[in-house]
Amino acid sequence: MGRLEGKIAMVTGAGTGIGRACMVMFAREGATVFGVSRTQANLDETLRQVEAAGGQGSVFSADLADPALAEGAVNECVNRYGRIDILLNAAGVGYNLRETSEGSMDPIDTTPIDKWREVMALNLDSLFYVTRIALRHMKAAHKGSIVNVASIFGLGGAPDAHTYTATKGAIINLTRSMSVAYVDDNIRCNVVAPGFVQTQMVESVIPMLFSPENPKLIAPMGRPASPEEVAYACLYLASDEASYCTGTVLCVDGGSTARA
Repeated sequence: MGRLEGKIAMVTGAGTGIGRACMVMFAREGATVFGVSRTQANLDETLRQVEAAGGQGSVFSADLADPALAEGAVNECVNRYGRIDILLNAAGVGYNLRETSEGSMDPIDTTPIDKWREVMALNLDSLFYVTRIALRHMKAAHKGSIVNVASIFGLGGAPDAHTYTATKGAIINLTRSMSVAYVDDNIRCNVVAPGFVQTQMVESVIPMLFSPENPKLIAPMGRPASPEEVAYACLYLASDEASYCTGTVLCVDGGSTARA
């Protein structure tokens, strides 16, 4: 029996990276998965991987930065499967956004107001829009597990990407507040805070940060994480094995924060 046998898991950001890795892993562990992202082609590839791993699920394309579409996505999951046992929030953007959105990953003094709002909408507002609706269903069922993917840059400062770091810090403290507010509803709320992960989101800076000349510049382990390594942490917090964990912030960072 898998660690999530019989569970219904909604995964945002399921089209690529950590979200995709979580969706495939959760399915392999017995959950029926419902993946949401903006790009249908990416979702179709994720679902192909889910099915290749022997899992079951479906996908739904939506821009979660739109509150109506976010609510529609949550309700679609409940309509299809009757409930949501697990919500994994991995949707968001990172350093690669600056390639198409100039100023979005700048320090605050050079960040245009519209770029601040753009990153806030994609990283923080979308999580709020999804989670507030999912919580209503979880409260009615008197059970649930929410795992939010933040970043170690929500725990400490960075020289740039200030809007990004603000969103990740907000996600961490919002999750802590949720863990206190909904404990009597039997809903656990936790955070996974990755360091640098080998995904499209940061692929442009990986060669510089983990160069052959100084591979341990960022992480003592000398390499970025794989998406699957982060997904294992998400799996643990999502599962009943973590039944005494709520308000937890689990860093998956190759030792980066230990050395700070």
